[in-house]
Amino acid sequence: MRENGEMRREDGEVRYRSEEAMRGDGLPPMRLVHADDIAAAVARLCMEANYDLGDDTVAALRFGLNKEASETGKDVLQLLLDNAELAAAERVPMCQDTGMAVVIAEVGHDCRIVGGTLQEAIQAGVRQGYREGYLRSSIALHPFRRVNTGDNTPAVIHTELVPGDRLKLKLTAKGGGSENMSALRMLKPSDGLEGAIDFVLDTVRIAGPNACPPLVVGVGIGGSFEKCALLAKTALFRPVGERSGDAEIAALEEELLARINRLGIGPQGMGGRVTALDVKINVHPCHIASLPVAVNLNCHANRHKEAVL
Repeated sequence: MRENGEMRREDGEVRYRSEEAMRGDGLPPMRLVHADDIAAAVARLCMEANYDLGDDTVAALRFGLNKEASETGKDVLQLLLDNAELAAAERVPMCQDTGMAVVIAEVGHDCRIVGGTLQEAIQAGVRQGYREGYLRSSIALHPFRRVNTGDNTPAVIHTELVPGDRLKLKLTAKGGGSENMSALRMLKPSDGLEGAIDFVLDTVRIAGPNACPPLVVGVGIGGSFEKCALLAKTALFRPVGERSGDAEIAALEEELLARINRLGIGPQGMGGRVTALDVKINVHPCHIASLPVAVNLNCHANRHKEAVL
């Protein structure tokens, strides 16, 4: 128990008895989450994302190894699998670029952050995780004054209010190479579906080896300029192999994956059938005069982890 009356259970749940007693309106008590617990969770996610490649991505790499025709491509895919296994076993980063931390925080309506702000807690967690995990600091303080901040902060944080009393933290350590080859274009509505497909294919083709394929391709279609980019980013958080719940969009994901893999770029750009492991598409309503399309590329180091507090 903390001095201010905070109660902490073995499962990590934190409540204030005095706060619960104050709610006499028939509503369930607020669930309190301490900033220290948020920071600890984020620190762990930063390290785990860099050490442990997800089972979904490992399975996709193994599947790609079986279907790759190029001997060089097969060698590359086997090296990536060996690298992932070694990183997990030795608790070392799977890539020298340990990424920019991007966090999506889903905050339940009945969840209250105590002991500090959500943003401060996340930044503290990134700072702790990158230092304790011996992860490379890759963030410049200013776009034109390229001085390293030294602790990989600030992270990019997106916050969503959702039903319930839980705080869900979804973190990616996004590599600079694949991020640099991402793109957004404001198409005309008359460009239609084929225009969107052509733009996605052109983006992957132009990226070539620079985005470190095999890729996971996140696509955002619709919304506004900034919403479209966020749609593409959040698409990357879906597990590899999981299809959109919209049958039409799911079919488009399959079509784009097949067409991307016919480009011949191959693993690490050395030629072959496996240029992408998956394509993920998120869509949103948009203005009658617009057709925004964003493509956010993710390299083979598909680093995504999450925690629920």
